[in-house]
Amino acid sequence: MFNKKTIRDIDVNGKKVLVRVDFNVPLKDGVVGDDTRIRAALPTIQYLLDNGAAVILCSHLGRPKGGPDPKYSLKPVAEHLAGLLKKTVKFAPDCIGPEAEAVAGPLQAGEVLVLENTRFHPEEEQNGMEMAAQLASLADLFVNDAFGTAHRAHASTEGVTHFKPGVAGFLLEKEIKYLGQAVTDPGRPFVAILGGAKISDKIGVINNLLTKADAVLIGGGMANTFLKAQGYFMADSLVEDDAVPVARELLDKSTGKLHLPVDMVLADRFDAEAASRTEVVGNVPEGWRILDIGPETVKAFRAVISEAATVVWNGPMGVFEFPQFAKGTFGVAQAVADSKAVSIIGGGESVAAIQQSGLADQITHISTGGGASLEMLEGLELPGVAALQDN
Repeated sequence: MFNKKTIRDIDVNGKKVLVRVDFNVPLKDGVVGDDTRIRAALPTIQYLLDNGAAVILCSHLGRPKGGPDPKYSLKPVAEHLAGLLKKTVKFAPDCIGPEAEAVAGPLQAGEVLVLENTRFHPEEEQNGMEMAAQLASLADLFVNDAFGTAHRAHASTEGVTHFKPGVAGFLLEKEIKYLGQAVTDPGRPFVAILGGAKISDKIGVINNLLTKADAVLIGGGMANTFLKAQGYFMADSLVEDDAVPVARELLDKSTGKLHLPVDMVLADRFDAEAASRTEVVGNVPEGWRILDIGPETVKAFRAVISEAATVVWNGPMGVFEFPQFAKGTFGVAQAVADSKAVSIIGGGESVAAIQQSGLADQITHISTGGGASLEMLEGLELPGVAALQDN
């Protein structure tokens, strides 16, 4: 299934290896809030160190506006990584140019260097070849282990491969194997669960999954748009009016594969302390809004999930940040954890929900990429993967 070379296929001994990692992690007051993505890169980093390489890590963090911004510095990430690796991690105050070269130049086998945020240069997102060439010049070999940005053709993901042939790290390989298998050759029945706020982000995904999956379960804000397409009044519920015609088309061609909520948890305002009530799906009373799927929907979804051999889940079932509207998301999480299926969860919010529910260790694979996992489910080729050497 995975037809690209990996770090197992190259000799890294005595070489400087530039690794594109996804260290786009939440920072608060200069401290890493969630290190899942950093930990996910450790097997690749450790393998390179064990095999005699000097390791140079580059990543973006956040969305700096076209120049350096201290609040998006990777320095705290480098310090956190040092704690995880239990060794000194060097830091360069830039990712290209004299300051990067000064630290990367003398780097020895067994040493680790983190470069400053690649997005401090606008050329990163423009896939600027001059920036890519400068990044490539710091090392002998290039490894892409950043699945979270593999759907972007940026200087540090795609551009750099024009100057140094690239191979995949272990995380990228694992992500492509699980998600690729789910789309091309899943164990059946194959059940997809889609939630989150918007249909418009996921039209291509739903279209592709209707041809591949045996059932597609829809919850979250996007379900409201489908319910409106069925003619129900949605009152103050989140609805994408522009997407109602598309939702109607998808329902028409879904041949019974699309499963919508059968009951709904309503709130009188968007607030953790809102008054709430549960009703069978129908017209939403004036002044109310849907904030979660109801218990009968959880039961119906559980029945489908329990029969599955493969489950892919992207997007929460409701506003799970508010405890009284988290029951739908956590109920579905429990159903996925209890099933015997190969389970794959992608997308920041669904990953956060599965971790909050305490069920993460019962999931087969938790993806580190939101947009990238959606594009794979849509059947698209990822530029950061396409650019690597074929096996």
